[in-house]
Amino acid sequence: MVDETRIESATGDGDDIGLRRSLKNRHLQMIALGGIIGASLFIGSGAVISTVGPAAVLSYALGGLIVVLVMRMLGEMATAAPTLGSFMEYARTSLGNWAGFTIGWLYWYYWVGVVAFEAVVGAELLNPLVPVVPQWVISLVLMLLLTATNLVSVRSFGETEFWLASIKVITIVIFLVCGTIFVLGLWPGAEFSVGNIALDGFVAKGGFAVLHGVVIVVFSYFGTEIVTIVSAESKEPEKAVAKATKAVVWRVLLFYVGSVTLLVMITPWQEIPSESSPYAAAFARFGLPAAEVVVNVVVFTAVISVLNSGLYTASRMLFALQRRSFAPGWVRDINRRGVPWKAILLSTLVGYVAVAASYVSPDTIFYFIINSAGAVALFIYGMIAASQLRMRRRLEREAPERLKLKMWFFPYLTWATLVVIVAVVVTMGAIEEVRSQLTLSLISLAAILLTYVLFVRRRVARA
Repeated sequence: MVDETRIESATGDGDDIGLRRSLKNRHLQMIALGGIIGASLFIGSGAVISTVGPAAVLSYALGGLIVVLVMRMLGEMATAAPTLGSFMEYARTSLGNWAGFTIGWLYWYYWVGVVAFEAVVGAELLNPLVPVVPQWVISLVLMLLLTATNLVSVRSFGETEFWLASIKVITIVIFLVCGTIFVLGLWPGAEFSVGNIALDGFVAKGGFAVLHGVVIVVFSYFGTEIVTIVSAESKEPEKAVAKATKAVVWRVLLFYVGSVTLLVMITPWQEIPSESSPYAAAFARFGLPAAEVVVNVVVFTAVISVLNSGLYTASRMLFALQRRSFAPGWVRDINRRGVPWKAILLSTLVGYVAVAASYVSPDTIFYFIINSAGAVALFIYGMIAASQLRMRRRLEREAPERLKLKMWFFPYLTWATLVVIVAVVVTMGAIEEVRSQLTLSLISLAAILLTYVLFVRRRVARA
């Protein structure tokens, strides 16, 4: 059943349950900035351009629009009632316990899989430097280091993420400045190359290719919502979330759409590498020394950043699930530094198992873990939109003064976002390359729903 009790502000959540409000505003703003920049941009953008052509710019713009709208909805809810668990809690109070349980475990499962994947990718990037060390050992070391960072304190997590995110942001800013000068022909030895974006036609591979690109890129943006979870351990969660949510529009336009636009202007799209970093190739065209090495270091930084924030996010979602009896009671234990250490260790343990599977059974267990999270982002976005529809009505009725940040053109844009999300899911089913991800994600969704019905629903009703 839906929780029809009055919506209560949860600003004090962090203090009431033992977590420390140690994150400063600079931590949250850099986490929000860096959360949208990952290895999927530095490396994956080349594959998207190869698939879509210059119109990849449209794919990133459309995918970014979905994220901007979802983040606006989430920002509305988070500023009205900031709470640990963020959208898990909003889904629970708006749609019912089943929704809170489902979205929370889907999110935890997604990030545990990402942690394992990033540990494997990080090992692959480091392996050429230490070829005598097996990759699985490097993966294990990376996992142990980032687990230790998360266990020390939330402040140590925040500082680590601040500096890792800073490197990513600075790199993209340098690329945007240098790239703009280059395509305008103002760079030494460069010629005006804006016209490269229209070689063979802007939509060189057809309109459906643009939709195919949206399916790929929408997952690149996943992680922007982390700021609403991290804010529960900050001193001014409402202000931090409102600021980050308002800024997501220009971050998407600048970091993704802007940089991808420059990529297809700097180099004819057919020549952009699809399996290595197109940014390294672009920096090399600028004539900058050791461009590939520098970008590889930045990519490694991005991988470690995602690994660090993934462990944090998974543990906090698990901790929030336990508060509603959706997870085992023992994961609520907090050490003297205000860190939910058992939730961190459990999330990490599953990550270790997944890393082991990547070397023992890469085509079965690891394949399932990684690909079964393929459509999870879309499921979560859809549930966030559905939650906002219900919660907005209740806020207007019970506490209109809390609506300090509102979704644009409510409810029309919310419904339109839901329709687009469903359309992207359907498109996944029509594209052979990603159809297996949708199938495995649906299996994961069904397993979580079945677990709730068989083992959790009655217990929660009695609580």
